[in-house]
Amino acid sequence: MESESARMSSAAEARFRIDAPNSKPRVVKVIALDQRSERVVKELAQGRWNRAAFFTASAFGGAPRKGESFAGWLSDLAGRTKNLVEEVNSADLVVMVATAGENAQAASLIGEACSLKRVTTTALILGSADVPDETLSKTLSQLRPWALMLVIASAEEYVEDMLLALRA
Repeated sequence: MESESARMSSAAEARFRIDAPNSKPRVVKVIALDQRSERVVKELAQGRWNRAAFFTASAFGGAPRKGESFAGWLSDLAGRTKNLVEEVNSADLVVMVATAGENAQAASLIGEACSLKRVTTTALILGSADVPDETLSKTLSQLRPWALMLVIASAEEYVEDMLLALRA
């Protein structure tokens, strides 16, 4: 009797195989929410990535007035403004990077745009052992409602590891 493994590798079963990758690369948008995370994101952008694009939202100045667009909400690393909704529309995943204790208010609008378009969100908090729990808690409270996955990165290098794990 032929084993299941041998039968599955037979020529007769080969006709059922799909000879294409099981998925296409994700379109990942990585957004720095403050000055320190902006530096980290700019360094990361120098690496080789599949389909990741890097932005900053550290110049966040409040919600647009009625009738205004979200055009000024993001900047690419060359400083050009980008439309938040357009960037979210073309994304499979949005990764927000924030620093413990810094203002992460932009996460609410980015998260809301992602929620409306059903785009998965992840938040990475740059923290360390010397950051007081109270400081970390402040940042967590700003990000938690808008991130399906929230990770506290003890070292900046961990952010790169997470992006690789997320197939950025």
